[in-house]
Amino acid sequence: MLGKDLIRAHEEARLVPPFSKSHPGLTPEQGYEGARALHAHRLSRGWKAVGRKIGFTNRTLWERYGVREPMWGTVYDRTLVLGKENLALVDLAGLVQPRIEPEICFKLRSSPSSPDPEDLISCIEWMAHACEIVQCRHPDWKVTIADCTADNGLHGRLVLGTPLAPKDLDRLPQAEARLFKGDRLVDQGT
Repeated sequence: MLGKDLIRAHEEARLVPPFSKSHPGLTPEQGYEGARALHAHRLSRGWKAVGRKIGFTNRTLWERYGVREPMWGTVYDRTLVLGKENLALVDLAGLVQPRIEPEICFKLRSSPSSPDPEDLISCIEWMAHACEIVQCRHPDWKVTIADCTADNGLHGRLVLGTPLAPKDLDRLPQAEARLFKGDRLVDQGT
């Protein structure tokens, strides 16, 4: 049932009541199960999965959205926008309440064999600055983590900058991203 609701909501690109309200007791795991139905539907229509997005990695956002854990979603060939010379035009058609988020993307050459940071760093083939266009089908962005897991991690588009060889990754926790609208700083984070 949730899977059908997700497919309809994505195809119609409209606001809907939170999935956690229309499916009382919805857990994050059940949300991912519903997202798998949307994923299978997309694959059956020729979409290709090209990566994953991890959301809510910035713990300072947890309070704002009432979440207590990260979540993930799938990036598809139809949602990935490759920038040219670090510029891109992004079609927002079909997105609901889009918002922009600065990101850092990594391409892994292999899966890490442990949670050790050095092991993870050795698996990185390249990194790139990026912007994700997230979306929310629920009024006023009022979501639970289960709503987010059901809705493919709120993924809309991923705009990828120029890939660079990884270096100085030990300094990554201190990296800062700043978002400007014209000349005005509108947000920043580490």
